[in-house]
Amino acid sequence: MAIHIKADDVVRLKTIQALLKKGSVVPNNRQIKRYSGFHKATIKSSVDFLLKDGVLQGFGPKIDFHKFGFKLEVIEMLHIDFAEKVIFKQYLDAVEKDDNIYMVSAVMGSGNWNLLLRHFYRDIESFHNSTQKNYYEKIKGIYKLIKDRQIIYATAPFYKSGSRTTSIINILKKEKGID
Repeated sequence: MAIHIKADDVVRLKTIQALLKKGSVVPNNRQIKRYSGFHKATIKSSVDFLLKDGVLQGFGPKIDFHKFGFKLEVIEMLHIDFAEKVIFKQYLDAVEKDDNIYMVSAVMGSGNWNLLLRHFYRDIESFHNSTQKNYYEKIKGIYKLIKDRQIIYATAPFYKSGSRTTSIINILKKEKGID
């Protein structure tokens, strides 16, 4: 009998999860030497310094969530009434437990938006069902907390999808005149 391996079976998911733990993946100094031309001692001391300084937060897998059927990224901008402290705390507690939300940040800019959330879902229906069930049905007074809401759905085709790390490195290199 043949074994059928899938990317989302228990073994693969636990392997990816373990790769996210600190110390699970280390940099490949030979490959870094090939790309940079630096001596392995220089590479090791640089990596050690960047880890100690907190610039590098770890080494882990970068996965394509689309391969697991999550084809929708939701960018949600909220106008929150921060005077509603108790309701806001309940909201943040619910957000903390919500695995679909991977980033929450305060924002400033034009308009009244003051909170930005980034989520991923399989489709629009699952986003709306989850939001209704986990927030609007559970948190009493949520309509007093959320004064306005803007939802943006990011879907394929992607015209540019790069790494934030690569972008920062390229910006810093340009600012310093490094090729």
